[in-house]
Order: sequence, then C-alpha cells, then structure tokens
Amino acid sequence: MTRCLRQSRGFTLIEVLVALAVFGIMAALAYGALSQTLLSAEILSDRMDRLQALQRTMRILTDDFQQLSPRPVRDEIGNGFGPALDTDFNSGFALELTHGGWNNPIALPRGTMQRSAYRIEEDELIRYHWRVLDRTFSNEPVSVALIDGIESIVFLFMQTDGEWTEKWPPANQAGPLGARLRPRAVQIVMTLENEGELTRLIEVAP
Repeated sequence: MTRCLRQSRGFTLIEVLVALAVFGIMAALAYGALSQTLLSAEILSDRMDRLQALQRTMRILTDDFQQLSPRPVRDEIGNGFGPALDTDFNSGFALELTHGGWNNPIALPRGTMQRSAYRIEEDELIRYHWRVLDRTFSNEPVSVALIDGIESIVFLFMQTDGEWTEKWPPANQAGPLGARLRPRAVQIVMTLENEGELTRLIEVAP
C-alpha cells in the first residue's frame, strides 16, 4: 500500500503580517466605536443631570412662590417687621419670602412656614432658609446650591392692577399693608451660560 504524504505548510511571514494588520485595524475600529459610545453616553448623562438640576430649581422656585404667605417677619434687631415678600437688596439677597409647605415628617417643634432667600454667588443660584421666621443674628441660614452656570435672574411681580414691577412691595404700598401684600403672579427670567434665557410664569395662590 502506498501512502500519499502531503507536506503541511505554515503561514508565511507576509500572511502573518497581513493578518496582524487586519486585526489591528479591526481592533482600532472597535476601540474607536467603543470610545465614541462611551463619550456619547457621558455627554447624555451630563445633559440629563443638567436637565434634572434645571427642573429641580424651577420646581423649588415654583413651590415657594405658589405657597407665598402674607406673614411678615421681625427683623434681627426686633425693631420692626420685614415684608412677607421683599426685594430690598440691602439685605444682601436678591429676594426674601415667607412661604408654606415646609414638611415636618417627624413632628419637630416648628410650624410649616419657612423664610427663604435667593441670590447668585459666583455662577451659582443659592437658596437659603432659616429655621425660624423671626430670626436674630444668632440664627444662621442653611444654604443649598441649586444650579451653576447662571448669569442672571430677574423676578417680575404682577400687581393687582395687572402692571409688572421688579420691586416688592411696590413703592406706593409702604407700611403694614404693603408688608403683607402678595403679587398676583411672579415671572422668573433666568439667563444661563449654555441654555440661554429661560422664563417661568407662576400664579400665586390666593
């Protein structure tokens, strides 16, 4: 019996180099696609975080203004009362207001009304609140950064005659009555570094 022996042949150097080159190209393409996918996912995650921060900021502002209370607050010295809603920039804040809706799930010895304030620090919108309404100099506020990348924020207030003003209480409503006066609506104009100008109209509960 005659056996036919076939000589086995290995890969040549050129074939190995070609295979390595093809593998390298495929690996590079796969890595590029993976990197692009990861980058897109990171960008999407950042945008979702930004959107959530914007929604949270607007929700907090809306809740505060919708539950605006006509309750003035005693000043730190105890000589007088500050308006329930106050845009006196001498206080160091863009705006101060008294509002309801302060949840008390564990029945702490306090009410549900809260005194809050807003101002921009660097490029962040900061919300402050005090644990008491009639505060003294020893009552330090609690601060929370709501959103960054903010360039400006403007509050406009609708008076009973339908006219809009940036100052509250209005100049013609000084005294005790003005201190308890609430606007019919509030318009917020917020300018952000990347998103541009955003506007929100909030009706104040009667």
